[in-house]
Amino acid sequence: MDILTEYTGKLAGLLWNNGLTMLILVGTGLYLTIKLRFIQITGFRHSVNLIRGKYTHHDDPGEVSHFQALSTALSATVGTGNIAGVATAISLGGPGALFWMWVTAFVGMATKFTESTLALKFREINDQGEVSGGPMYTLLHGLKMKRTAVIFASFALIASFGIGNLVQANSVVDGLAFIWPELRDYGWFIGVLMALLVGMVILGGVKRIAKVAGTIVPFMAMTYIFAAFVVLIMNADQVPQAIMTIFNSALNVSAVGAAAVGEAIRWGVARGLFSNEAGLGSSPMAHAAAKTKEPVREGLVAMMEPFVDTLVICTMTGLVIVVTGAYMSADAETVGAALTAYAFSQSMGAGGAMIVGFGLMLFAFSTMIAWSYYGDRSACFLFGEQAVRPYRVFYTVLIVVGAAVPLKLVWNIADITTILMALPNLLALFLLSALVKRIKDEYFAKLKAEEK
Repeated sequence: MDILTEYTGKLAGLLWNNGLTMLILVGTGLYLTIKLRFIQITGFRHSVNLIRGKYTHHDDPGEVSHFQALSTALSATVGTGNIAGVATAISLGGPGALFWMWVTAFVGMATKFTESTLALKFREINDQGEVSGGPMYTLLHGLKMKRTAVIFASFALIASFGIGNLVQANSVVDGLAFIWPELRDYGWFIGVLMALLVGMVILGGVKRIAKVAGTIVPFMAMTYIFAAFVVLIMNADQVPQAIMTIFNSALNVSAVGAAAVGEAIRWGVARGLFSNEAGLGSSPMAHAAAKTKEPVREGLVAMMEPFVDTLVICTMTGLVIVVTGAYMSADAETVGAALTAYAFSQSMGAGGAMIVGFGLMLFAFSTMIAWSYYGDRSACFLFGEQAVRPYRVFYTVLIVVGAAVPLKLVWNIADITTILMALPNLLALFLLSALVKRIKDEYFAKLKAEEK
């Protein structure tokens, strides 16, 4: 087992932390940004209006509202990456890593727009009105690439048990252990409670998942952002210097050296992509369930994910770490989520660490319920609708395992499978980018004509 953990760790590190992977993921986003004429900027206002409920038609096909689809997708992306991932990026790549997370999020908005627009375009709706969509259906119907679609769905199914289940359950235990260290010895009991809670949500399907996500995500995000804002107000005199430090570390080769800038790019891009999942092909499965006849509308809603996840929440985490100087004053063993908890506690005492602990717990719980939907859509694609309920039951039971055992091996497998999900998805985005541009132009032309 130790040998397997070692080799999968090397493979995961090779896949995530090499220039080619970063170039493919970020390069696709940059290509789509240019191809779609900076949709992140030109479509931003319309996206906000869509999320607020404007242009909503309740009789449109689909299962959930724009806001619920966004909340479900955000509940998967807003997770441990926003707390532990940012801290890891800064501790290994310096404060400049935060700037490169911003760059990744900006181009990632175009990637999210494209993959979710395609998910709506090529989704399937059965006789009961239940929706199935995502990159596997885009590959199947849009490109007639059935084998590639099966490959994507297979890796997505495996990834749902890893990144969406086992590692998140373990993160909940870690979050509680920040607050009450003695609970670490009762991981199996926490796992049983989580399994019951998750099971009650996911066995009700996407409508119940969306309803719970629509409640949890705004609450947990606003609470965490408010706490970070309090820390920044308490250290207001340090904020300008912190921002200058971030830009210097990211761009000023003469000040920090080429090697330091290189590390900032490497870790900022890697953790940014891991946090917002742009290009991985996961969130289009949630957005495919939205009630709309216009694929472009849900694409515009989806592009807000990297904005909220990285440009807002990750930024708040990063600024707290830099402003408090925690990345310099913490000892070498204080890394990941522990570094974020340490940074909050520098200004807010034990209460700061408690907010991080509860935040990590809620973020991980919401990720579990969202990824269960991604997994059951993949199971449905591969084995038919009859596989969905057994999948949900197995997924629920596996949470107990995740809470009770160390999961370094599972983390490695999750990292590998998520990258392998991305490759067929990115292929579809590149090959169908002209189609997305055409339907985007047609949609905005029609919108402009209607508003005259």
